[in-house]
Amino acid sequence: MSDILGTFGISASGMKAQADRLRHLSENIANADTPGYRRKTVPFREMMDGGVEPGPVRLDRRALPQVYDPGHPMADESGHYEGSNVDLIVEITDAREAQRSYEANLKLFDQSRQMAQGLLDLLKR
Repeated sequence: MSDILGTFGISASGMKAQADRLRHLSENIANADTPGYRRKTVPFREMMDGGVEPGPVRLDRRALPQVYDPGHPMADESGHYEGSNVDLIVEITDAREAQRSYEANLKLFDQSRQMAQGLLDLLKR
């Protein structure tokens, strides 16, 4: 029975980690056009019980693209300013992956709940 109950914690930690990842992906998408914005990434760390937890948020250290727009208020003497290093295709793909992983953890949680309920029903007899 404890193995079944342990899966609740593992799947719940997976859902929490993916929800945190989705929050940062949403921030990246919202700031895709913000000058000087660096993409945020969230690594996962494995816990002792087999679950995962989100690690510290990291900023993408790739060089920011130089955008030519002499009329922009942040443009320098040459008419360039630093854009954002967010690639919307990558962010949307990562968001789909996080959503599917969240759904898989939710399904595992539900199946574990059904197994625990079935076991309790058998013990009642």
